[in-house]
Amino acid sequence: MKKIYKLEDLDCANCAAKMERAIAKLDGVTYANVNFMSQRLTIDADDNRFEEIMDAVERTCKKVEPDCRIIRN
Repeated sequence: MKKIYKLEDLDCANCAAKMERAIAKLDGVTYANVNFMSQRLTIDADDNRFEEIMDAVERTCKKVEPDCRIIRN
């Protein structure tokens, strides 16, 4: 399943790159892109575990950029 999420308070391009690399290594993730300029996360992950994977993505992002928030609607 591929989804796009808005990010809030992503403060630097370097942090975006670190988050992208860390998310791409998570089990079940087939594609991840964190765009600093548009403040968006694009992710393609296993449909059956998508919510579980997104919880792991949020924890990963908090480690890199504690103020960053993923808007999950």
